[in-house]
Amino acid sequence: MSRYVGAVDQGTTSTRFMVFDHQGRNVVSHQLEHQQILPQAGWVEHDPLEIYQRTCDVIEGALSKANLTAQDLVAIGITNQRETTVVWNPQTGEPFYNAIVWQDTRTDRIMHRLEQDGAGETIRGKAGLPPATYFSGGKIQWILENVEGARVAAERGEAIFGNIDTWLIWNLTGGINGGAHITDVTNASRTMLFDLETLNWDDELLRLFTIPRGMLPTVRPSSDSTFYGMTQRTGAFKGEVPLCADLGDQQAATVGQVCFSPGEAKNTYGTGNFMLLNTGTNIVPSHAGLLTTVCYQIRGERPIYALEGSVAVTGSAVQWLRDQIGIIKQAGDIEARRCLLRAGLFRTLRSLLALRRARLYRRTVTLQRQRTSCARDARSHLLSNARRPRRDGQGFRRKLGGLESRWRPDSQRHVDATSSRHLRRARGASGRC
Repeated sequence: MSRYVGAVDQGTTSTRFMVFDHQGRNVVSHQLEHQQILPQAGWVEHDPLEIYQRTCDVIEGALSKANLTAQDLVAIGITNQRETTVVWNPQTGEPFYNAIVWQDTRTDRIMHRLEQDGAGETIRGKAGLPPATYFSGGKIQWILENVEGARVAAERGEAIFGNIDTWLIWNLTGGINGGAHITDVTNASRTMLFDLETLNWDDELLRLFTIPRGMLPTVRPSSDSTFYGMTQRTGAFKGEVPLCADLGDQQAATVGQVCFSPGEAKNTYGTGNFMLLNTGTNIVPSHAGLLTTVCYQIRGERPIYALEGSVAVTGSAVQWLRDQIGIIKQAGDIEARRCLLRAGLFRTLRSLLALRRARLYRRTVTLQRQRTSCARDARSHLLSNARRPRRDGQGFRRKLGGLESRWRPDSQRHVDATSSRHLRRARGASGRC
């Protein structure tokens, strides 16, 4: 008798398989990381074949740990990193290019051109998303335009698209031997090609990105009792298990946190930070930069929508410090270094503030010297260019002394009206005021 359910959690940095009992308790899990490919600044890629192999490895590893078989599982589901784009040949199973990850920004020119052409409002109105490098539509277009043979193959039906959920479902349910080419409404809603109201691919949006409709997977509910397909006896499960659930990772976390009522929200911390707010059956456009997206759909029920806000880089920064910079050996080391990093940051800030104060002091001293020089030149000019002699020498010196006092470095006062004409001449003569 089947006692458990299984879940594949395919994320940006790792893949995990977990088994749960009927009370929702975790029975066993196994997790492996995969390579982050960074060909150049702003480009982030994964190897789709490596991801599928890691998926098979974690399934086999978890089942082996708990001494379970396919017969112990009543069903499995998949949650995945969203937006990451794969285009492959359905006849050979070979990808045309590496998976372009959601963090990748190479499509910025495509997005800028869409905004300039006025297509931004169309995309927002139908898909609930702004034109951004984050989403799948521009990544598909980039592959078709830049990978040799990809567009020709797509026109012939020899190139199909899927996010990571679609790629895994296709492989787990048979691959080139009749694998199911499907996705769910949550993943479809992250492509800029999906109409939130009709819950279908939109022809106008496909034309904007010049993507053939035949490349796209069939859209199914997030939980479907009629199954997407069955795993294969020759695959990782070594038997047939119904595959009947599929959600993007942040929507899956919202369901996992039991945010089933409008107004309930979750915030999760992983590769990035993501907050989703359940808005019920209402599509709520945001006027504050949030994303409107599908939260989930159960077969036979209306879809539930959400608003989403995100911080793209949090946990991935830890992996960057480990793999690219090399200042830590494992992710847990970041905690040991936190105090040192904080102390170093404070020292750096103190140094910057001290440098700023020194610059301000030098600037003040320079201004004071300039003002002193101006006052000295004004006195010299007045002494040499007095038009008529004064009988009262002391009176003249008193006036001149008053002028000097008004030009002391720590004073901002101007000379009085009787001396202004002479002062203007002094300024012109000195050239330094």
